[in-house]
Amino acid sequence: MSDEQRLIDSLRAIARHPAARGLADDAAVLPSPLGRDLVLTHDMLVEGVHYLAGDPPGDVAWKLLAVNLSDLAAKGAEPIGVLMGYGLTGRPGWDDEFIAGLARALDHFGVPLLGGDTVAQPHGDARVLGLTAIGQVAPGGAPDRRGAQAGDLLVLTGPVGDAGIGLAMARGEITGPRRLLKAYRLPMPRLAEGRALAPLAHAMADVSDGLLIDAGRIAAASGLAVTIDLDAVPLSDEARGFGEDRAARLAAVTAGDDYQLIAAVPLDRRAAAERNGVVVGRFESGTGLRLVDRTGPVPLPATLGYEHRAG
Repeated sequence: MSDEQRLIDSLRAIARHPAARGLADDAAVLPSPLGRDLVLTHDMLVEGVHYLAGDPPGDVAWKLLAVNLSDLAAKGAEPIGVLMGYGLTGRPGWDDEFIAGLARALDHFGVPLLGGDTVAQPHGDARVLGLTAIGQVAPGGAPDRRGAQAGDLLVLTGPVGDAGIGLAMARGEITGPRRLLKAYRLPMPRLAEGRALAPLAHAMADVSDGLLIDAGRIAAASGLAVTIDLDAVPLSDEARGFGEDRAARLAAVTAGDDYQLIAAVPLDRRAAAERNGVVVGRFESGTGLRLVDRTGPVPLPATLGYEHRAG
């Protein structure tokens, strides 16, 4: 068990409000007297962990906003505002570029900055950034990660693996199409797809840490098993240029930062769901994650996706 999971398990004992959803979901959902449920989420970015020190500050700002909006997308929510926490590390030029990039991102998504906090960090420390996103959805309209049912189809909104290749490009390890670098630095939250899939889905989440690990989290939270067809997982044309054999596909389904959505959709809603995604698996009675391709069962990789660990 990772240190992150151990901490979350400890916090569950004190996160007793129903809106917390047992800390098993992407966001909290709080009923509002105004006739819409509020959806609340908070994600952090740490230099050297979630972005590279050499990434453009404006791109880091975009990513900070986008990853939080992705959690709202996973609940089918409409964003209504954000609050930001910002660590100052004595680099005013970096700060200026970040704020300019944040302004562009806020304008692009039509989301207002409502407030937040700043804190001074020791000069030279890895910068820590946080953002809380607030959204709204019709009462009862936010799918719960715990809600998948046996027989549900696993629907994925688009290709995965692009950001993993883009990260390797950003590190200077490989060269490739610029669109893959943008997939890593400038992710696009699937807000429209989330609003379309939410009324159809029993459960939904975004693919932030990798398709395998995030699908497995829905299954575990719902008390089910999930089987994923490796051959059914879509890859972009640019990613296919790096290969589409089993090894390439395993790399794609364990890479993070794609921010596609996955949804557990009943069989009788398949046609509607496929307007916004592709079926890549199925939830079943039992426990655990199973991987197959055209040849039969595929051994699970040692690492299913990204998890925070000590050190």
